[in-house]
Amino acid sequence: MLALVQQCISRVLSGRKIDRETALQLAACPDQTALWSAADDIRQRFMGKRFHLCSIINARSGNCTENCRFCAQSARYHTAIKTYECITPDKALTIAEDNDTHGVDRLSLVTSGHSVDRETLDLLSDIYEKINRQTSLSLCASMGFLEETIAGRLVDLGVTRYHCNLETSKKFFSTICTSHTWDEKTATLRIAQNKGMSICSGGIIGMGETMADRIDLALELNQLGVLSIPINILTPISGTPLERYTILPLQEVLTTIALFRLINPRAVIRMAGGRQQLGEEQYRCFSAGANGAIVGNYLTTVGNSVDHDLRQLRRMGFTFTRAETGD
Repeated sequence: MLALVQQCISRVLSGRKIDRETALQLAACPDQTALWSAADDIRQRFMGKRFHLCSIINARSGNCTENCRFCAQSARYHTAIKTYECITPDKALTIAEDNDTHGVDRLSLVTSGHSVDRETLDLLSDIYEKINRQTSLSLCASMGFLEETIAGRLVDLGVTRYHCNLETSKKFFSTICTSHTWDEKTATLRIAQNKGMSICSGGIIGMGETMADRIDLALELNQLGVLSIPINILTPISGTPLERYTILPLQEVLTTIALFRLINPRAVIRMAGGRQQLGEEQYRCFSAGANGAIVGNYLTTVGNSVDHDLRQLRRMGFTFTRAETGD
């Protein structure tokens, strides 16, 4: 195992890629501690000590037409979430100002549903304008599938990054969603790129996929040139088809993160929804290759205290100096 890990470190440092077969060999080794350590070393070599903070606002909640099997916001499932058409500008600005005070780099407005229309974007534009004017946050959007005109409007509003999770590998995708396709998601990412936005895309682990599926997703993200990769750990939500799934064991989570880092050495690997299920052990993710997190609450689940996250991460040696143009 140690020899293979050392070979992989040398390969990554010399600018060569980790291929699928090698990643599968790493995942199959019985002792994973060397792999986690190697991933943390690669993180420090390529990304340094800076930790990347972002946050999200659930700008439109519920009543989604799609059938993603993990999602509490789908209208096809009976869950207990709150539904609303648009958050008020004052409430959104309060959340944004709190994030700005805590040194968060980026803030995304997230809307449920297949996409946003011009009328919804008109409502959201006031929020973006106020956040842009009254905070130093870099702006992101996560609004489903894009068309050229909507993407252009977002850029005009100051949005510099677009988020659209691939969720899982192309091969496994139809197992967790049939109302849209994996290719539609990659098309949206390309539209965002073509309009000058950077892209953020990752997935959810623990939905019944194999480690090979996770490796395939990591490779697919690399091929698309994604440099901001959120990793969610499935939170089984009552009323969804995945409500009875069990939470992944910590070691499997750490191995997944390590492989994502080795395959994507220059990306920000962000821990996102579900990490709170690991308790204080969640911070071990940041010694296995992760160097970013979505802080605060998530779309339909409660996250950690931002202050607690910052204390724990500082103890691990991370710094939080903002880059001039965000991250």
